[in-house]
Amino acid sequence: MLYLWRYYNGDELHRYIASANGRIEATEIDIATKIAGRVKEILVDEGDFVQAGQVLARMDTDVLEAQLKEAKARLKQAKSAVDIANSVIVQRQWEKKAAQAVVEQRQAEVEVSKKRLERSKVLVPRNAVSQQKLEDDRASFLSAKALLRAAEADVARADVAIATAKLQVQKAQSDVNAYKAAIERIQADINDNVLTSPLDGRIQYRVAEPGEVLSPGGVVLNMVDLTDVYMTFFLPTAQAGRVALGTEAHLVLDAIPQYVIPARISFVADVAQFTPKTVETTEERQKLMFRIKARIDENLLKKHLHQVKTGLPGMAYVRLDPKVEWPPELQIRLPE
Repeated sequence: MLYLWRYYNGDELHRYIASANGRIEATEIDIATKIAGRVKEILVDEGDFVQAGQVLARMDTDVLEAQLKEAKARLKQAKSAVDIANSVIVQRQWEKKAAQAVVEQRQAEVEVSKKRLERSKVLVPRNAVSQQKLEDDRASFLSAKALLRAAEADVARADVAIATAKLQVQKAQSDVNAYKAAIERIQADINDNVLTSPLDGRIQYRVAEPGEVLSPGGVVLNMVDLTDVYMTFFLPTAQAGRVALGTEAHLVLDAIPQYVIPARISFVADVAQFTPKTVETTEERQKLMFRIKARIDENLLKKHLHQVKTGLPGMAYVRLDPKVEWPPELQIRLPE
């Protein structure tokens, strides 16, 4: 009936409704490995419907698991090094306090010896004490000052030791952070070796099989997004120029000609696909063909998800004038 209508009403059809042969297509997605490795198992077959997040395949992760164990062991060692370095800081701080106590003691001794020396200086002229006593007090004073300087040097050394211990803590903490980052990286690689579906769709091809070794980016599976299905077809310049994005289109597939499927124009190429060798006349310019996509509504696709098939040929009809009604033969008819 549809073909008889097109035969007897060809002029009207050409004027208000553009038509062209096309083929059903869908967005294809390659499920690939991020890093090189061996395929351990594939959990789906060609034609299987899958859901977003579903595990599709697993890569061998024995080497990564070993690296993860090593990194965790090194992290444990680094944490122990941090604890030891912190304990060294505490020890050096106590040593500094002890050195400061010695400094205070030496300062007191210097004060005492200084007063004794000053008293001897006053008493020697009066013959109250001997000259030897004065010399002994002077020697004691100088000795006390020397001991004070030594004690102050011990405090300075303690400060240096504390600073060194703190640097050791920082280094050990840096090692801890580095091993934590390594663990996170290795764990991310392990997670990436579990290949999951990014969306609802259908497996189209098994590109690899268990046991195969793949390089980075090696494709394991190919799937199609059944929520992004469209028909691609071509229209000449005169008709393509009248097609806007969102224009209503109806699709009739060769396999199910009794149904008319609604769609919307989602893409119109801005560059001609077929171009004569030279374009000089108006007639030749009319030979230019532009690629067009008519996308089927996502909700309709979800309703008939298991009936959606790519590669099916058919006809695309585009209403060039929105005021013109669709003829009865092209009214929407969908399966129950």
